[in-house]
Amino acid sequence: MDFEYSDRTKALLEKLNKFMDEVIYPAEPVYEEQLNSAKDRWQLPPVLEECKAEAKKRGLWNMFLPADRDSGDTHGTMGLSNLEYAPICELLGRSSIASESTNCSAPDTGNMEVFARYGSKEQKDKWLKPLLNGEIRSAYAMTEPGVASSDAKNISTRAELVGDEWVINGEKYYISCAGDPRCKVLITMVKTSPD
Repeated sequence: MDFEYSDRTKALLEKLNKFMDEVIYPAEPVYEEQLNSAKDRWQLPPVLEECKAEAKKRGLWNMFLPADRDSGDTHGTMGLSNLEYAPICELLGRSSIASESTNCSAPDTGNMEVFARYGSKEQKDKWLKPLLNGEIRSAYAMTEPGVASSDAKNISTRAELVGDEWVINGEKYYISCAGDPRCKVLITMVKTSPD
């Protein structure tokens, strides 16, 4: 396998490095000050919205979602492959605010990929579009008490189809991003059969 960076990746890394130097690194102390002085723990520091606006303006928004294998649809993102996106992640990882500033933050990235690949048109309109626009956040619930939940085979939460509705029974222990007031949708890992 050829691990050489594509020309597109090299160009993005150059743009992203400049964005990090000019916007993100100078915003970090401002972010910390705004976060620490906020009356509400979940109040979003205004500087983060400024960083997001600048990322959009510079074409550094939604770099994570690969093109659909079958249709080639990128859902308005760059459609980078995982190989192209990996060095972008490395650079974003140098700052605690860079990923959210470019809408490449977990758990949203994984959840958007789930909606893009498996969501109905209604789900894409209701959840994927606002997530891609950075208007809402999402959460992911997999961890359960008493088991090593990093292995999905260990979970015990069940979903059963009763009539035309799914009934979920179980307990989740830690839910990424659930406390964020911008969180509007939750994806829950469940088992639908004992096997």
